[in-house]
Parts: sequence; C-alpha cells; structure tokens
Amino acid sequence: MRIFLISVLIVFLTSCNDKTSNTNQTDGVDTSQFVAATVARIFNEDSAYLQVLNQVNFGPRVPGTKTHKQCFDYFVKVLRPLADTLYLQYSTAVTFDKKTIPVMNVVASFNPQASRRILLCAHWDTRPFADQDIKDKDKPILGANDGASGVGILLEIASVLKKQPVDIGVDIVLFDAEDWGDNSGKVEDSYCLGSQYWAKNPHTSFYKADFGILLDMVGAPNAVFGFEGYSLAEAQTYLSMVWSSANSAGYSNYFKNFERGYVTDDHVYVMKNLKIPMIDIIDCDVNTASHFGKYWHTHGDNMDAIDKKTLKAVGQTLVNVLSAY
Repeated sequence: MRIFLISVLIVFLTSCNDKTSNTNQTDGVDTSQFVAATVARIFNEDSAYLQVLNQVNFGPRVPGTKTHKQCFDYFVKVLRPLADTLYLQYSTAVTFDKKTIPVMNVVASFNPQASRRILLCAHWDTRPFADQDIKDKDKPILGANDGASGVGILLEIASVLKKQPVDIGVDIVLFDAEDWGDNSGKVEDSYCLGSQYWAKNPHTSFYKADFGILLDMVGAPNAVFGFEGYSLAEAQTYLSMVWSSANSAGYSNYFKNFERGYVTDDHVYVMKNLKIPMIDIIDCDVNTASHFGKYWHTHGDNMDAIDKKTLKAVGQTLVNVLSAY
C-alpha cells in the first residue's frame, strides 16, 4: 500500500466523539494523491442515478419473485461486458418466517490476477414488507435507497474501471437476500443471508482482499455518514483513509466525524468468516428512532429518496480511493 495510509491515520480518529464535528480540516494529512485521482477518473452521478432508476422500474426485488429474477438478469447483462470475470452464485436460504428463498449473488472481478485487492459490496434485494410504515405494512417496498442506491453506484464504478483500469484488483459483489430479516431481535443472523453464504463460499478458493467497503442506503438527500461501530473497531485504518478521501474531494458535509453505533450489516459476516477488514458506509439520521432515516422500510423509499449529489459524493470518493491505493 502506498505511504498515504500512514499519514492519513495521524490525528484523524483521535477526534472521534459522540457529536458531529467539522471535517473540513485535514489536520496536516497529505491528500494530494486523492486530488490527483479526482482529476484522473470522474464518477458520473447521472449514470448512477439511471442505474438506480432502472432497478426501481422493475418494482420490488423480493427474492423468489419474477421482478427479482428480471433484475438479476439485468445485472448480468450490464456487468458481463464490463468485468474481466463475472461469477454468478446460486443457493437457497430459509428466512426467519420459515420461507425458503433463492439467493443469487453477483461478483464482478477486475484485474483478477492482482494480489492487492479491494472489495466493494452492496445488497440488491428489497424488503418484502413495509414494517416501518403506517399503512400497507405487508406490501413490499421499492428500495430505491435501501438497496438500489449502493448497487447503482457500484455499477457506475464498474463502468469507470472498464474505461480506465486501475493497477489493483477490484471485486464488486452484489449481495442478495439481505433485507428479509426479523426486527424483533428474537432471531439471530436473520438478515444478510446472501453475504453469509458468500462469506462461507467465496467466488474463488482462499479469497483475500486488503480491505472492503460496503454501501448501504447511500443515496438520500443530505445523507450523513458517521463511523459505524464494527468498522471503527475492526478497520479503522481504512475508515480513516476513506473519510480523508471524501474530505479532500469536498464531501465533508456527507462524511462526518462521529460514532453512529454498531450496525449488523453484510460487512460483519465478511469480517467474521474471511477476516477481511471492512467498513460500512451507511446513512445515519439522528432525528429518527432507527437512525436509518425516514425512508427506511417504508413505501417512501422510492426515487424521491435519491439525490444525485449524494450519489456523486459517495461514488467519487470510492473512485478516488481505488485510484490512489
């Protein structure tokens, strides 16, 4: 890894506290490589927005439904000409409410022979019921932000990597069956069924990556991303690196210095089973009880929950990290 990892870590995480703090200051960190990366590779937020819209236009992508399979086929169509190698995983899982569902993960690998690798992930399925809504609680949601936003960003990053390859290896994993989980807390490991499967059965034997980045709910207007607990505890070097990249590109109004608490998300199972340090970039709204935002698990999670500026902030940050690593 280039020497910026050492300098990035200085001072940065010592400023973490329970309150949001100003991250416009770089505290003397050398971020020149991030600035250079911004010039070299540009993330197109319009294309990412279209990729989010294309997913939402299929309707809810609940595992086992026609629209779920149609969206999966769409991913294959988009990624096959972009990736150096495309892997498709098929399995089944039993949900907390005793339903047997198909699980279909998609892995797009770039520069597969490279030993230095970064793992980028998001889930693509949608919740089968709007349990946080006032009405129509038993109907599935569109999941524009919760699912499609992260995938839309990764599909655009795949396009960037095709046009302007990077020296390192990159693996983009779209996890299925993340959102069919129990909110009561009575059933352990009921969420993240696709990542649980992949973490135990990676697309290549003895799969390794230097670190990983998970995107979850990364498209809402004025989204705020804080330090997720497991990310801070297990991958603080890479958390610092990504936040510094965002700050140097002018996105400190999205990536803020505060601890948002622990979230059991797909990255937890990857770290547990494959020992790959991962961070979770996930929206935090301190004004809601869930801290997941007003759109979370409701029918309001439609295209109104997507802002191109947020997609740009997250997407360009990741492109810069890939370019500078």
